[in-house]
Amino acid sequence: MMQAALSIGARRAESAGLWILAWRRFRRDRVGLVSFLIVVFFFGLMAASGLHLIAADWSKEVGVNYAPPTFIWPAIPEGGPVAPVAPEPSRGESTGGPNPAGPGDTNIVDPLADVLAEIRAESGSASIAEAQAPTLVFGGDRWGRDVLKKTIKGTETSMFVGLVAAFLAAFLATVFGALAGYYGGWIDDFFNWFYSVFTSIPYLLLILAIAAVLNQKGTLTVILILGLTGWTGIFRLVRAEYLKHKVREYIQAADAIGASHARRMFVHILPNVSHVVLVQLSLYVVLFIKSEVVLSFLGFGVGVDTVSWGSMLNEAQSELILGYWWQLVAATIAMALLVTGFSLFTDALRDALDPKLK
Repeated sequence: MMQAALSIGARRAESAGLWILAWRRFRRDRVGLVSFLIVVFFFGLMAASGLHLIAADWSKEVGVNYAPPTFIWPAIPEGGPVAPVAPEPSRGESTGGPNPAGPGDTNIVDPLADVLAEIRAESGSASIAEAQAPTLVFGGDRWGRDVLKKTIKGTETSMFVGLVAAFLAAFLATVFGALAGYYGGWIDDFFNWFYSVFTSIPYLLLILAIAAVLNQKGTLTVILILGLTGWTGIFRLVRAEYLKHKVREYIQAADAIGASHARRMFVHILPNVSHVVLVQLSLYVVLFIKSEVVLSFLGFGVGVDTVSWGSMLNEAQSELILGYWWQLVAATIAMALLVTGFSLFTDALRDALDPKLK
């Protein structure tokens, strides 16, 4: 009886772990929770688009060229398209051709009136616009494709590139930082020299130069360019954490019981520095999404058969001159929502994982 009471008291006195305390701090942050819901919503869009549940026919021509958004005005005026009426010539002017209908005949017979009336009767619509015009909430592009579906498909492409490239960069940075910080010596010197080579060139210029040299578009190419060049920031933090943890008592105890170097690096130390990698991973997802947009906007990103936010902005720059602004606005709103939500979520996650905050 006494032993049972002592065991219950011991379990109650046991302190909560890092992740439980982090969750308690995170759920008290309302801004963090709202941003987390925004991120989850975009992840759902990416998953649904990847499984072809939505926006599977984004490349299909479903409307007229540059169809305006239907939430502002209909794509076709009520009653069908209106043919322009030529002004009557003023007195003394000649039309330059014969007028077989006579000078006083202004009646124009529509040869398609019977066909249009039949379409209205079969569809039950009051106008040919209701019978034929598709519902394009954000309008159409110059090929008549739905801008809303393009935005959803662009969300899938941009988020996929950002996530995979961030995971690749975080993996390389963790391995390189663990080796450099744990072993030190010439291994540390080599990785520091490697780090200095990459950081000596501005990051944006570096990825643009590599993309121009490769001269090969595609999602995989963009992922490799971003992931293989973007590991330097995470490497610096992981190396510092390994330098700090390798001399602590629990690592010395692991050494005393005969644990191997690999076990000490990735079983004992890595769980204690994983929160740093997780926060940096979230930051780099946002960075790589913006980098992919820049590459695709400049023509070095995804291929012509793939849509992303960057390729939409590339198309929208010529459309904006003609007054067709809806593709630019759709891609900008989607990118601003995701980047802002992910940035606020990362800030809340960093605060929740900080053990110095109560």
